[in-house]
Amino acid sequence: MAEKPAIAAETTEARLAWLALALTPRMGPTRTFQAMRALGDPARLFSASLTELRSAGLPGESAEFCLAGKARSAALAEAQRIAEERACFLTPDDPAYPGRLLEIFDPPSVLWVRGNVALLERAGLAVVGTRKPTPYGQGMATALSRDLARRGLVIFSGMARGVDTAAHNGALEAGGATVAVWGTGIDVVYPRENKDLAERILAGNGAIVSEFPLGAFPAPQNFPIRNRTLSGLSVGVLVVEAAEHSGTRITARCALEQGRDVYAVPGNATNVNSWGPNTLIKQGAKLTATWEDVWEDLPSQVRLQLEDELAAQAPAESFSPGSASLFPEPQRGNSGNSNGGSLPAAAVLSEHERLVLGQLHQDEALQLDDLMERLEPQLASAEIFTALFELELAGRVRQMPGKNYLRSF
Repeated sequence: MAEKPAIAAETTEARLAWLALALTPRMGPTRTFQAMRALGDPARLFSASLTELRSAGLPGESAEFCLAGKARSAALAEAQRIAEERACFLTPDDPAYPGRLLEIFDPPSVLWVRGNVALLERAGLAVVGTRKPTPYGQGMATALSRDLARRGLVIFSGMARGVDTAAHNGALEAGGATVAVWGTGIDVVYPRENKDLAERILAGNGAIVSEFPLGAFPAPQNFPIRNRTLSGLSVGVLVVEAAEHSGTRITARCALEQGRDVYAVPGNATNVNSWGPNTLIKQGAKLTATWEDVWEDLPSQVRLQLEDELAAQAPAESFSPGSASLFPEPQRGNSGNSNGGSLPAAAVLSEHERLVLGQLHQDEALQLDDLMERLEPQLASAEIFTALFELELAGRVRQMPGKNYLRSF
């Protein structure tokens, strides 16, 4: 299991106040944020009068709970249990609280976290879908998650049966990062058969996160609440398979309301699980068949950051014949292969190829004449042509009309 996360902030009175309100009856995230704004200093929760608490928007029952000291006692007990679980909690005032969540309408007032807290701030994709996928759907979820995790995206999912489980497994196969967002307490594994998966996520430097306190059982109403957190943590949501009345529709709707990109894997029109993604595609979701369909659509700053991180890792990688490349290139049409055979190893770049690739970008094409002019002091035209040819064969470069060239990833 992962070690206790390192959180700079101690359990101060202000942090304890956020936890106390999260445990107070009838105080959801919206009321909690309103109350904290009204109080000014969160720590004032423990010294405020009944009138001040009511003026801050607390219902009568909630105000009495705080005034009697029950909220603070509950928070102290919860903080102790969290420490015993080798976990942590995050409040909106903590630097480690994910900034993307603060952008949504009703962010969680407290997050309970086990594992690598830093992953919550990284760019990631939520992969969601039915609990009863077809072999095609399961294979696509695994392959797409594996390919994207290999390129640095965090894979977020709910660790439910089916597509969620396949997504986490795909990320783990790639040695990438994955985060499970639960609709239970972080000490309550659901479904129980995924206990081993939860342990592998933590052992693989991943994380488990929830906005529900320790011991929270899998109540049906928790999961729609969880879904808006799942989409809020992500830069986009990928729907693999989902029936007409699937809970996945809630996650997709939350993503749209939060301004997140929505991607969908097309399916057989005669299969009930294809209704969700096919409908989303008709409504404007990005049709997704390979990792490239997501990668090309990522926000420029996200994609460039990931590319820089991959490039920084490349010199440290040790390659040998038959070893996996840092930049494996998938073959289109094989992403549904759950055995991962769609990612053959790519050759190490030559010095000429590195020089040419260094001049190209994904979001701005470069004309051949301009490319040759930039590289004239270093490479002859024949060397540039050869390098471009090899890069195109490897899928690293795309030629556009007019001898314009784009970097693929």
